[in-house]
Amino acid sequence: MTLLGPERTGPGTAAVRVAAVGDIHLGEDCRGLLRPAFETLPDCADLLLLAGDLTRHGYAAEAEVVAAEVAGLGVPVVAVLGNHDHHADQPAEVTRVLRDAGVHVLEGESIVLPVAGHKVGVAGVKGFCGGFVGRSAGEFGEPEMKAFVRTTRRSAALLARALAELSEHGCAVRVALTHFSPVPDTLAGEPLEIYPFLGSYLLAEAIDAQGADLAVHGHAHLGTEHGMTAGGVRVRNVAQPVIDHAFALYRLPLDGHGTGATAGTDSATASTPARYGTR
Repeated sequence: MTLLGPERTGPGTAAVRVAAVGDIHLGEDCRGLLRPAFETLPDCADLLLLAGDLTRHGYAAEAEVVAAEVAGLGVPVVAVLGNHDHHADQPAEVTRVLRDAGVHVLEGESIVLPVAGHKVGVAGVKGFCGGFVGRSAGEFGEPEMKAFVRTTRRSAALLARALAELSEHGCAVRVALTHFSPVPDTLAGEPLEIYPFLGSYLLAEAIDAQGADLAVHGHAHLGTEHGMTAGGVRVRNVAQPVIDHAFALYRLPLDGHGTGATAGTDSATASTPARYGTR
C-alpha cells in the first residue's frame, strides 16, 4: 500500500476524472507519439491509468520510450504490465525504468492518491487467462494445467487483497486496474475461441467480493469498451484500438460526504494517430 501527497485539486471537486489507456505498444521508433495528447491531461484528468502492454516486446529500451511519454505530466500515473511487457523476460527492468520516471507500477499492490480532499485508490494486477463462468479452465489433470489455473487464482487473490487495503483506508473511489479482462462483455468482437486467453472470471469475483467503483483493463484489441461484473461494477476495456484515442476519460461522481462514487458519463478525448501492436 502506498499513500501519496500532497493533494491534487482540479476544477470542481464533485467528481474524480480518470484517464485510462492500454495496449499502446510503443517501440523505439515511437518517441513523442503520445506526449502531445498526454500533456493535455492536467486540464481534464486527475490521474492516468495504463492498462498494460505498454511496450511492443518488453525490452528496457522500449520502456524508456514509454517513460519519456509520461514523465512529469502533472498528474499521477499508475500502471500494470501486460503480456507484451513480459515477452523479453525483462519485467523487472521494465518496471524499474517506469518507476524511475515516476510511474506507480502495481502488481498485487494498491496506491492511495489524494484528489480534491478525497482518497482515490487504485488496486492493480496484470491478471491472467482461464476463461469465464461455464467455459473456464479447471485446476485438474496435468501439472501444466494446474499451474496455468493457479497463476490466475494467485492474480485474483492479489487483486482482492489490494482492493481490501483500499477499503481499510476509507477510499472514496476505488478502481481495479488489470491487463486481462474480468468479464466477457468487453470481449465482444473477439473470436469466441480465444476468450479463455483474454481474461478470467476469477478477477471479476475478486472485484465483486471486495468492491470497486470502476474496473479498467486492456488486452482485447477487437473487443468492446463497456461491460459490467455480475455484482454491478462497471468494466471498461481501454485497449487503444478499442477506444481509438490517446486515452479515455471517465468521470466518477463523489457523494456529498466523499464516501462513495458511481460511474458517470464516459467520454474519450485527445485523439492521436497511435500505433497499434498485436495482442
